[in-house]
Amino acid sequence: MGRPRTPLLDRERIATTALEIVDERGDFSVPQVAKRLGAQTGSVYHHVEGRDGIVELLRERVAAAIDPATLDLRPWDTALEAWARSYRAAFAAHPKAIPLLMTSPVRAPRVLEQYERAVALLLDAGFAPVDVMPLLTALENLVLGSALDLAAPETMWELTASSPTPRLAEALSAASEGRADRADRAFEMGLTAFMKHAREVRADTP
Repeated sequence: MGRPRTPLLDRERIATTALEIVDERGDFSVPQVAKRLGAQTGSVYHHVEGRDGIVELLRERVAAAIDPATLDLRPWDTALEAWARSYRAAFAAHPKAIPLLMTSPVRAPRVLEQYERAVALLLDAGFAPVDVMPLLTALENLVLGSALDLAAPETMWELTASSPTPRLAEALSAASEGRADRADRAFEMGLTAFMKHAREVRADTP
């Protein structure tokens, strides 16, 4: 029997399959990936370094949708804001992957390269080194929290007669937004506040 023209396994197919499973279930296992690919679990290990290796493939796959060209924009605050929006859009497409990716160390070279560029952007803009990672971490928290919000239920607050909450009901009625509008508005509010703070930090840097 001749060899198949398309290999049963490669890193791209493993990443695609694992992401499909995560999008469906919120997690994955190596045997699940192997089964869906019609392969033996041991065969998967020939292409990746176990579960952690697949997690990094997932990180690269999701982060590949972030537009790196945003970090070439100037001035620095225009670049950072554009990067944040692209970052949010990339992860909003796969919200169930966020808890998985955010609870493991970042090792994927392409992702590290993008963070290197973001750090360089801030340092070149005059930020003190001590302020750079707190700013990027805060931005990441805002972006990923908002991406998760886009996947939240349409109704997040279920009011009941047994627990009267008239002020909450008033606020919810005033908002009267769908899930996407709610998430977008909250993100814009948070991003505006973050950028204001970042500019203040930059202005206070000697």
